Amino acid sequence: MLKLLSFLPRSLTKRLIYGQALLRNPFSLGVRVIVRDAHDHVLLVHHTYLPGWYLPGGGVDGGEMLTDAAKRELHEEVGISTTVEPHLLGFYLNRESFGRDHVGLFEVTGWKAGETYLKPNAEIRDARFFDPQALPQDTTRASRERIMEFCAGDRPRDGIAGGYW
Repeated sequence: MLKLLSFLPRSLTKRLIYGQALLRNPFSLGVRVIVRDAHDHVLLVHHTYLPGWYLPGGGVDGGEMLTDAAKRELHEEVGISTTVEPHLLGFYLNRESFGRDHVGLFEVTGWKAGETYLKPNAEIRDARFFDPQALPQDTTRASRERIMEFCAGDRPRDGIAGGYW
């Protein structure tokens, strides 16, 4: 199914993904995760079914805690296991969906590489760390904005950030 989606226009692929999620649930909930290496470079993934670079993450399963979804997605997509609990940075409304898609943004400060670390799989074509000041040109707008906010320290002291994805 993922291979089929890779041949469709990006806008249609996104609509199909969001649309099928809305058929199962009137709103969708996802997570994205900021992971840095020892050089403070940020991890991005390139999906097999969508163009561009994204922060790693994905959908939250029914009955799943947000932190568990963040940990699961990191393990599935890039072979990373967390050694500390992910820290919630904020909640965002994804403007590019049907206006019912919410994204929890997390930071992971402690992690270790597993057997599948940064190896391509059915969902991820490529995964690499990038200098936040030299992100690939086709990094998605939302990923780029969240990384820039994070690096600039634009985080509230009390509570969590929020806004539009």
